[in-house]
Amino acid sequence: MPISLYNGLTRRLEPFVPLDPQRVTMYVCGPTVYNFVHIGNARPPVVFDVLARLLRRHYPQVVYARNITDVDDKINAAAQQQGVPITTITDRFAQAFRDDMAGLGVAPPDIEPHATAHIGEIVAMVEQLLASGHAYAAEGHVLFDVGSYPAYGELSGRDTEELIAGARVDVAPYKKSPGDFVLWKPSTPELPGWDSPWGRGRPGWHIECSAMSAAHLGETIDIHAGGIDLQFPHHENEIAQSTCAHGGKAFARYWLHNGMLTFGGRKMSKSLGNVLLVHELLQQHPAEALRLMLLRGHYRQPLDWSDDAIQQAVNTLDGWYRVLRDLDGIDLPEGALPAPPAVEAALCDDINTPQALAELSQLADAARQAGTAAAKAELLGGGALLGLLQQAPEAWFQRGGETIDAVHIEGLLQQRRDARAARDFARADAIRAELDALGIVIEDSAQGTRWSVK
Repeated sequence: MPISLYNGLTRRLEPFVPLDPQRVTMYVCGPTVYNFVHIGNARPPVVFDVLARLLRRHYPQVVYARNITDVDDKINAAAQQQGVPITTITDRFAQAFRDDMAGLGVAPPDIEPHATAHIGEIVAMVEQLLASGHAYAAEGHVLFDVGSYPAYGELSGRDTEELIAGARVDVAPYKKSPGDFVLWKPSTPELPGWDSPWGRGRPGWHIECSAMSAAHLGETIDIHAGGIDLQFPHHENEIAQSTCAHGGKAFARYWLHNGMLTFGGRKMSKSLGNVLLVHELLQQHPAEALRLMLLRGHYRQPLDWSDDAIQQAVNTLDGWYRVLRDLDGIDLPEGALPAPPAVEAALCDDINTPQALAELSQLADAARQAGTAAAKAELLGGGALLGLLQQAPEAWFQRGGETIDAVHIEGLLQQRRDARAARDFARADAIRAELDALGIVIEDSAQGTRWSVK
């Protein structure tokens, strides 16, 4: 079935038609690795992981790149504060980011380019922009001349004057225009830097993505994605410098932006004290519930985060895994899991994960009623498209089992069975209360008594 995506550049829903159906290319902006990432940073990797899964079903090759920004003023500040090289900071937090994303069920990208490994490509692109008259050198800096690119502002839909007024850049005396942005800047001796035709320095933020995307995916790519907060200035600047460096060729054919995460209706902010770090949330809640939370709203809309919503996600997964546990003795049919048409159709409609989750609930109800191998395969196949239901039911229900004495719990359950057999219901109730105090929920069924972690 055809895939349709909302293209932020044209502001309309469009059929997805790749430039080369044999090699679909997608670039997603990754983290600046100077600290642990917060849960808002995780929304693009999770959402566009679902898109990558969908694209791989439809096309023989998908090349998915997600970068690591490992040279930045925030990284420099952290390294100077701790008295260590920037690689001490970047290596630690790049790995922390990978670990967090793996915890959320995000598959690694095909390519993970690092800015510091592409200085040669960055310098070459800056030289192209200078040679074509779209950039100029001033006081050790090289800046992009926004006035040289008449289409500047098309992505964000605002005119140049408005964009310049909202630009998060210092107005330096060496700029021709306040909106001109840095491609290369000088480094003082204590800062990291690389030799260049303009002296020892380091790249500006925007140029790295353009250079790395071109190096690994080509001058024109199919999909560029990231958070809506990157639309301006980052993505706007990427378009300008890439288009001008490549002789007017389109940089990205489809632009996808996810909405921001809020907490109690307010933007996450350190000043408000409501920034939730992924590695801490993974210690507090089941990882799959966090992933489900990030998918429960349509990706283009804001998503409000709350403890109640996480508990709802846990309850939803409890219900789905309960169905799978009841079907545990039923072997799956041979071959690959099916892609349920209703779930796939929802995802083909601009990654409509809320509808896909509703369809998954329908499949769980159908599997509960039918109790067949085919119904079980449909439920698991639908979950696989979303990166959900990826573990054994008992592993889900005994989450946190590494800190729980399973032998002790099974012993208490046996004592409860013995008490009930002896009709000592007071003792049986007391054992249930003891298990509840340990954070264990028990469920009596025709198949026996099962337990799970709250």
